Amino acid sequence: MTTRARSFDAAAALYAAHRPGYPPALFDAVESLTGRPLAGARVADVGAGTGIATALLRERGAEVLAVEPGDGMAAEFRRTCPGVPIVRGDGNRLPLASGSVDLITYAQAWHWTDPARSVPEARRVLRPGGALALWWNDTDTTVPWIAEQEERLRVFFEVKGETHRTLPEGIGEFTTRSVTWSRHITLDDHLANLASHSAFLVLGEERTRAYFAGERELLEPLFPDGVVEEQYAVQLSVAVV
Repeated sequence: MTTRARSFDAAAALYAAHRPGYPPALFDAVESLTGRPLAGARVADVGAGTGIATALLRERGAEVLAVEPGDGMAAEFRRTCPGVPIVRGDGNRLPLASGSVDLITYAQAWHWTDPARSVPEARRVLRPGGALALWWNDTDTTVPWIAEQEERLRVFFEVKGETHRTLPEGIGEFTTRSVTWSRHITLDDHLANLASHSAFLVLGEERTRAYFAGERELLEPLFPDGVVEEQYAVQLSVAVV
């Protein structure tokens, strides 16, 4: 897990350029489930990466402090989010004062933590009535071509059985919502987005190149104009402490 988590450092620019963002409806849902506006809220965005979620939280008026462990990701963050405070650390040992934030967010990052440590840390750092928000951009497998691509990925990486995301215990009761959205990007950008995932970053250049050559051959007939509609269902879970 550590090797895969830190694999992003060498591909931070690729990640920043091609990973999807999040729709406004997601942040509407965060406000609804936490029971307070983001404007004026003190937020710790943990595992902030290149700042994709951090920038959007700031646009909603939140006072955001980013927490990021990786050298490469932190350097890219400083380029993409100049002037936004960032501290080095991770969810297992937050470099933040007790009772100092209203909201802790993990965008695509909670699964890199050890809940035995990250849950107590979240409880320590949150103010009374604060909230923990976790979310993931999941591809919408109700779309046939996406379901077929996901199955190819499962076969290629020899994923056995179903994978289930488990929410942590000991932080309060979670409420979950799904927010659907899509974006139109070039086929090149779609493949670059896939290549920015940790499974490919640790795979090796030769096997990665071969996989994407085959994937391009399958997708070009489906998208003859070279434009792909990526469709997502963001899975959001919020616990108020």
